[in-house]
Amino acid sequence: MPKISLDLPAPDFALVDYAGQTVRLSDFNGKSNVLLVFNRGFL
Repeated sequence: MPKISLDLPAPDFALVDYAGQTVRLSDFNGKSNVLLVFNRGFL
C-alpha cells in the first residue's frame, strides 16, 4: 500500500455498507464532505 501524504486527495477505495452493497469513495466525487466511520465490535 502506498504511503499517504498530507494535502493530497484520498486514494480511491471500496467498502461494503450495512446493506452489503459495495461503495467506492469515487461515488462521492463532487460532494463537499464525506464522513467515514469504521464500526468495530469489541469482545
